[in-house]
Amino acid sequence: MSTTERPRILVVGGGYVGLYAARRILKKMRYGEATVTVVDPRSYMTYQPFLPETAAGNISPRHVVVPLRRVLPKAEVLTGRVTTIDQDRKVATIAPLVGEAYELPFDYLVIALGAVSRTFPIPGLAEQGIGMKGVEEAIGLRNHVLEQLDKADSTKDEEIRRKALTFVFIGGGFAGAETVGEVEDMARDAAKYYSNVSREDMRFILVDAADKILPEVGPKLGQYGKEHLESRGVEIYLSTSMDSCVDGHVVLKNGLEVDSSTIVWTAGVKPNPVLARYGLPLGPRGHVDTAPTLQVQGTDYIWAAGDNAQVPDVAARKAGVENAWCPPNAQHALRQAKVLGDNVISGMRGFPQKEYSHSNKGAVAGLGLHKGVAMIVMGKMKIKVKGRLAWYMHRGYHGLAMPTWNRKVRVFADWTLGMFLKREVVSLGAMEHPREEFYEAARPVPAAEPKKTEAKAS
Repeated sequence: MSTTERPRILVVGGGYVGLYAARRILKKMRYGEATVTVVDPRSYMTYQPFLPETAAGNISPRHVVVPLRRVLPKAEVLTGRVTTIDQDRKVATIAPLVGEAYELPFDYLVIALGAVSRTFPIPGLAEQGIGMKGVEEAIGLRNHVLEQLDKADSTKDEEIRRKALTFVFIGGGFAGAETVGEVEDMARDAAKYYSNVSREDMRFILVDAADKILPEVGPKLGQYGKEHLESRGVEIYLSTSMDSCVDGHVVLKNGLEVDSSTIVWTAGVKPNPVLARYGLPLGPRGHVDTAPTLQVQGTDYIWAAGDNAQVPDVAARKAGVENAWCPPNAQHALRQAKVLGDNVISGMRGFPQKEYSHSNKGAVAGLGLHKGVAMIVMGKMKIKVKGRLAWYMHRGYHGLAMPTWNRKVRVFADWTLGMFLKREVVSLGAMEHPREEFYEAARPVPAAEPKKTEAKAS
């Protein structure tokens, strides 16, 4: 760790905003002007829009993560968590992965913790649910789904087989619709290699509490997405929710009950709950309350952006939309991070802050190979695209938005190879517990108890 007397810029979180803000600050900073320290429990940043494709095997998991130390060679990268912040003393408490917690002084602070899955106290959810916020979950979902096909192909028990081949997805936003589309695509391909499993044996269910799916692309494209998924055999239940899923027995509020070994939870996100311990002003839903300059309200040395921040949507408000806030998506996160980085440098040098303002350029979503929807905003005109062209637009936009040319090239290489080679459908379920087999071979075998012999009657 640095012992320099230079001012320290502490970046809490190494996700999309944290990574790009730190890169921007390092790029704009003069040599020796400050020390940039990034703290995150993981040593890499995950590009979350690619998690559905990772779960489907279209992109290698290693290619959707960006190693922080490689991309930020001039920064200090600490693998741990910031548990508390003392604003009066300007000191953060760092809890490393191992060892005792310690205090780290700072002069400027960037809050970029992102969001976590928004869950509810539903019986069985914690034990049965699979999230889609990290690359580990995407890998786990892929292995789990293929393992269910293995089970169904090998068993003679119809009840076990039916439960293994029923897949329930809760949440019909981008994450839910894209994940069910990609996983259904993968399962359809994989079924070709099983003698006792066909697509007709599988049951895919998508549930959302709202009255539509994909609200981000508008009602017409959302309806198209719904009809498209239904044409592929996905059952969609709207205006309902899940009451319980104890032991995989799913009970919906509309009365439907099914047994499923796969319950994927993508019902929205919420700000990281650790924010409540930082003593920062929070909005009604737990986001850090910021000014249009991305400065935390009431401070001149703390900035926040991305999913954990409540950022006024200046462009929408100028257009007459009252109380508009920037939605939590990659489009805003990338641009906010750049403005935030510039404002940190300006604040350090005593220059005025710049307001963040960006008009929505639209949204794109993939629903499996060669299938997607896209809405492009050009001024007052909205261009709606669906099908293969929208899928190309989805891949093109996110491929170019992927951080670093190293990862861009790797992702496009995965896609190019996928055009000529068949999809991999092997399950590596043992990755979940890689030492289990070795443990069984190496663990001491308990000594056999001596047999008791009955005394012969004299």
